[in-house]
Amino acid sequence: MAKATKPVVTTSTVEERLTALHELQKIDSQIDNVHKLKGELPEEVNALNEEIEQIEERIERVRADIKDLELKVAKSNADIGEAENLINKYERQQDQIKNNREYESIMQQIELQQLEIQLSQKRIRETRAVVANKEILLEGTIKRRDQKLKELEAKKEELRKIIAKTDKDEKNYQKQREKARKAIDERMLAQYDRLRVFYFRDGLAIASIDRTACGGCHQQIPPQIQVELRHRKRILNCEHCGRVLIDRALAYGEEFANDDSPYADYGDFVDSEWEE
Repeated sequence: MAKATKPVVTTSTVEERLTALHELQKIDSQIDNVHKLKGELPEEVNALNEEIEQIEERIERVRADIKDLELKVAKSNADIGEAENLINKYERQQDQIKNNREYESIMQQIELQQLEIQLSQKRIRETRAVVANKEILLEGTIKRRDQKLKELEAKKEELRKIIAKTDKDEKNYQKQREKARKAIDERMLAQYDRLRVFYFRDGLAIASIDRTACGGCHQQIPPQIQVELRHRKRILNCEHCGRVLIDRALAYGEEFANDDSPYADYGDFVDSEWEE
């Protein structure tokens, strides 16, 4: 089977190649914006899901603690009942006492059981206080869980709407991207792709001259380089960041060649964090 070959690139002049690169950059920046818009919400949804799972685990732990504490209360009540039965038993035995020694022994047993009742009652009061605090904590945690569930549903609905809207846009941009890449030779595409990966935060491989500075790194461009850019005789890179440079007139049209606003016609092309 014959190996597929890359279509012949029709651009030849520096101006045509720069224009093709700039068009590709605009398309890729639009795709980046779509990914950014879709990328934040899925992360937020995943984070909320994880947070809700953690809250659910905490709810189950608190419920288990309350159950264990209720069992302790039940055991203490059982101990009280057992102690009361023993006291009744010892009191009945008093009628059969034959000497002081037996009397003192029975009275000692009764006092021990009375102490056991007091200790069990104290345990019950302390345990019920802990249960009350746990129930308050449980109620607050459940409210927080319910609030997070509402927030999650809202985020999911927002994400569904964005996906419904952006999927179509992204497909269109991808088609435009494929067409734009065919107009650029492989060597320049490789350089462009490397720069895009290196500057992953904004994805800008092509930068115009804005206020005599590189629109990517904002470092000053020497006057002779600016002159060469306007002549469009060769492709130049910023000596500071390595981005491919393009003059404003070629990037935005002659009407914007001397515009004081560096991003007058960028639209979504430039990430807002680079506008500072």
